[in-house]
Amino acid sequence: MKNISSKPVLKCQISNSSKLKSIIFLGYLPPVNTLRKINEVPVEEKSFPAELLYCPKSQLAQLGLVVDKKILFPYEYPYTSSTTKVLRENFKDLYKEIINNYPLGQKDLVIDIGSNDGNLLSNFKNNHRVLGVTPEKIGKLAIKKGIDTLIRYYDEKTVNSILKKYGKAKIITATNVFAHIDNINKIIKLILKNLKNDGIFVSESHYLLPLIKTVQYDTIYHEHLRYYSLNSLNYLFKKHGLEIIHTKAIPTHGGSIRVYAARKGYFKTKSSVKKQFNLERKHLNWKKFMEFRKNTVNSKIKLYKLLDSIRSKNKLIYGIGAPSRASTLINYVGLDKDIINCVLEIKGSYKINHYIPGTKIPILEESKLFKDKPEYVILFSWHIANELKKNLKKKGYRGKFIIPLPNPRIEN
Repeated sequence: MKNISSKPVLKCQISNSSKLKSIIFLGYLPPVNTLRKINEVPVEEKSFPAELLYCPKSQLAQLGLVVDKKILFPYEYPYTSSTTKVLRENFKDLYKEIINNYPLGQKDLVIDIGSNDGNLLSNFKNNHRVLGVTPEKIGKLAIKKGIDTLIRYYDEKTVNSILKKYGKAKIITATNVFAHIDNINKIIKLILKNLKNDGIFVSESHYLLPLIKTVQYDTIYHEHLRYYSLNSLNYLFKKHGLEIIHTKAIPTHGGSIRVYAARKGYFKTKSSVKKQFNLERKHLNWKKFMEFRKNTVNSKIKLYKLLDSIRSKNKLIYGIGAPSRASTLINYVGLDKDIINCVLEIKGSYKINHYIPGTKIPILEESKLFKDKPEYVILFSWHIANELKKNLKKKGYRGKFIIPLPNPRIEN
């Protein structure tokens, strides 16, 4: 039987150019949110090649394989954005930024694609009409908050249904999802169909610039089909008659970029756009990509040496946090329960009582940390290490912290 769960990327996802160059290959990785229950008998698991490719024409970095969205984003998808303080604050900031720069009326419709549990739209719902679209059952949490939510994929059928019932939107957002959707040119066409002539599309995506500069190979996994720069987004938007009118680098997910786009001629372009283009010109080129590849390999070796020095003394190492990026790091480096005893998540996490994908490392409730008091913890959400360290110390942890990236080290 023909395997239809994935398809290779032979041409650039936005320019259709076949001249793609390999930045790095991380091996075969399991889907980051396919979680097996603890004590479940191990069975065959799918894994897919993870190779980062680059298109010189569009300047887009992209994954070399498209995996079926039903595998990557199942109905029982466990991620909830409201549990992350950084994201809650980010969406409050986004709301204020939109209102201050592009005022909205009470009857204006705001649509969030990939709305998850309604975290973003909760900022808009009291003063504007809102609608979330998400394929996962997490959307039911948003409905309980009073946020209209369609639990389905954002496709042509969904857009036609929205137009019939709600009309066109003044603002459409896609945060940490715009790089996840296959056939992005088709999605842009649907967004334009769903957007008023003077409407604005706001995307937030993990940003290629900090990924390369700070060796964030752990953010390379199959949900992320594209790793945008402002230049690649500009190429994409221009194809569809859109122009970038404002941009802002934001701290979410270790470094993301917020981009406002509108139909050409409706809004004045802010100075932030030119400034970001100039920054990319200095730091995003093939030489920097090859340095990133070298630094990734060196980081893996250094982390192994550091962990070996700890385990040779028979010390326990617990992991803190099981974000998607942890799965890439753990599988690429080759860690398992004999090296990392367990990974701890805050109470209420959907991931508790499951294994890290591709391993038998159990994900357990955070209280175990303060009961067992291991001497070392490794912070898999290392991009917010300062916040995590502060919180864990406040709760009583007195051990040492392993920061796995970009330069593996131990901190007090």
